[in-house]
Amino acid sequence: MTASDGLDFTPSELDRDATFYVAGHRGLVGSAIVRKLEAEGFGNIVGKTSAELDLKDRDAVFAYMAEIKPKYLVLAAAKVGGILANSTYPVDFLSDNLRIQTNVLDAALANDVERVAFLGSSCIYPKFAEQPIREDSLLTGHLEPTNDAYAIAKIAGILNVQAVRRQYGLPWISAMPTNLYGPNDNFSPKGSHVLPALIRRYDEAARTGAGTVTNWGTGSPRREFLHSDDMADAVLHLLEHYDGPEQVNVGTGTDVTIKEIAETIATVTGYQGETEWDTTKPDGTPQKLLDVSKLADAGWTAKITLEEGLDRTVTWYRDHADALRQ
Repeated sequence: MTASDGLDFTPSELDRDATFYVAGHRGLVGSAIVRKLEAEGFGNIVGKTSAELDLKDRDAVFAYMAEIKPKYLVLAAAKVGGILANSTYPVDFLSDNLRIQTNVLDAALANDVERVAFLGSSCIYPKFAEQPIREDSLLTGHLEPTNDAYAIAKIAGILNVQAVRRQYGLPWISAMPTNLYGPNDNFSPKGSHVLPALIRRYDEAARTGAGTVTNWGTGSPRREFLHSDDMADAVLHLLEHYDGPEQVNVGTGTDVTIKEIAETIATVTGYQGETEWDTTKPDGTPQKLLDVSKLADAGWTAKITLEEGLDRTVTWYRDHADALRQ
């Protein structure tokens, strides 16, 4: 029995007074979701830092969930990183994310959480999926090898949500964002994704007066970028307007080359030197552009332009650079 077939459930406005657990509330996406929920009048948003609650500790997760008894849950917690981190520590990315997801979702099931949104990543799709990538491209081809361990964990999360819908008839959903950026991103040199890595690199070059910045690859891969505040807005919209077993792509529907994004960041940071490309380093997937038709059909489109989002993010980074992970 699925929620759509077996339950009299229609998505509607969420109860602003109910307990809403955001797992990963300090991270890039989780913090944006908290900001969105606060702005929308939710009065009982809960969360724990990783120091307060290790989501890999099953007993601790179950105890916490039994204590707070949330009505709603967004699972935004994950071990994340860029090409270097994923290539270097595939065991960690697979094991940590599988444990986090299984523990949180099992505890949510045990405590009758009504509405769950599991957040994944566009890396779940095959490396050479037809562009733009539709939701039904899942499991139709080989994954990008530089982050296949992380992708497999996220695919397992989607199937977990689908299994809960089939076995227990709960209206849980999954959302798959494109490349995200914004406040509270990971800007560390070894663990960051491409956009925060470029922001840090060009900002440092602008401040030190460096004449050259060197980036990985050829600069030719095309990527789609979504600001985390747009992602948060989309997640709440889906919780209130969408119900179905298939994951929903969340993105802008447009993409740019890595070279173009580097040029834009150089302009925003005020860097005036040269950019070189180390073609001995991997490019990753040639293109990742999501088909966002399902999201549009649900009534949502992105609002923050790339230029506006980058300007906001660079400003935030400069205001918080001293406190960020090194």
